Amino acid sequence: MMVVDTVAGLMKATEEARSDGRRVGLVPTMGALHPGHLSLLRRSVQDDDTVVATVFVNPLQFAAGEDLASYPRDLRRDLVLADEAGVDYLFVPTCEEMYSQPPLITIGVAALSQRLEGCYRPGHFEGVAMVIAKLFAMVGRCRAYFGEKDYQQLCLVRRLAADLSFPVEVVGCPTVRHPDGLALSSRNVRLSPTERVAAPVIHRALVAGRHAVEAGRCDPAVVSQVMADVMSGEPLADLEYAEAADPGDLRTPDRLAGEVRLLAAARIGAVRLIDNLAAVFGQPRADCEGRSHSQRRPHPEGQLCDGG
Repeated sequence: MMVVDTVAGLMKATEEARSDGRRVGLVPTMGALHPGHLSLLRRSVQDDDTVVATVFVNPLQFAAGEDLASYPRDLRRDLVLADEAGVDYLFVPTCEEMYSQPPLITIGVAALSQRLEGCYRPGHFEGVAMVIAKLFAMVGRCRAYFGEKDYQQLCLVRRLAADLSFPVEVVGCPTVRHPDGLALSSRNVRLSPTERVAAPVIHRALVAGRHAVEAGRCDPAVVSQVMADVMSGEPLADLEYAEAADPGDLRTPDRLAGEVRLLAAARIGAVRLIDNLAAVFGQPRADCEGRSHSQRRPHPEGQLCDGG
């Protein structure tokens, strides 16, 4: 694996790969790699000839008072894990390399960024859109892999690539979970032992919401209340939102029908976590072996992969 720390070096590497007829895969991360990230890397190694991963904690997507300074960083470990996963190029730029001067241009996807996370993290998605647009421009034609755990971000990135005509195929990959349902996140390491025990309540709330949707509850407010009721049973959880939305534009419909995306965010102590699940109205979910979701066996590595 080669470590690249300049934009010019990244562009040269990807241009050379394509000129040799190799398909390029891109996995953007903010580092502190965990098995969720590694699942994206393995997917790209499987699908592509040259795999580029990035480690860059993007300051533009952190609002004042958020956890930029305390965001987990462990570059030495990231280098080892990326190399073991089969990454060809690891792009590790400085902030000055990514933003040689403060950007004057902002990129917004208003319909997708003004609700849910956008309400609680003003400016967050503008920062995400800026760094992803820059990476897409640097890397060029490629496949880019994003986890469904950050579902609103995935929707935004797909629209960004389409609206700005980037030659990028955006690939969404299933959320990876601990056996107790907690979605893997770099922020999980900041949970105290007691908070770690409490954190899976977010997933339990989403599962309860999915059961309500599958049972034919068509009022999104009722489904939201079902999820909120589960959350209220955990004293350490401070719910910010739990909503049932259209999976395409994330708007709340008047009545639920067809595919539904359930999304939730909560603070467990001082740590803010988000998660989501897919549901189909009136259709109990089963995996490819015909078992209901609740009957799934654990992933052999101790995690569950979930389409939400």
